[in-house]
Amino acid sequence: MAYWLFKSEPGAWSWDDQLAKGAQGEGWNGVRNYQAANNMKAMVVGDRGFFYHSVDEKRIVGIVEVIETYHPDPTDESGRFGMVTIKAVKPVNRPVTLADIKAEPRLEGFALVRQSRLSVVPVTDEQWTLLCSMAETEV
Repeated sequence: MAYWLFKSEPGAWSWDDQLAKGAQGEGWNGVRNYQAANNMKAMVVGDRGFFYHSVDEKRIVGIVEVIETYHPDPTDESGRFGMVTIKAVKPVNRPVTLADIKAEPRLEGFALVRQSRLSVVPVTDEQWTLLCSMAETEV
């Protein structure tokens, strides 16, 4: 299993929106960055991820699971980009802010910090374990 972080502007698609989709999940569409798209191409069903509210909140708020691998994104008229489908697994018990992440020396190499503009970034096993601990959440 691999781990990821999915960033979303809560005004466009929030954790509550993701929860409302239930077991059917929702396609992670609208990604137009090749590196983020390549990250999604590497995903397999069962991979887990953090759901991160960007913009004003800048915090991990939930855990999601990939339920459908990379497939065409109907919002991309060019046909060059695709998406995965994810479902909500559970909210975190304690949101982990970007400030919390930046204050933790063991996370200095985390892709969220190094490549802050990407909407989908990988999370190492060690980072996943640490962030789950910071979120006071077992998965």
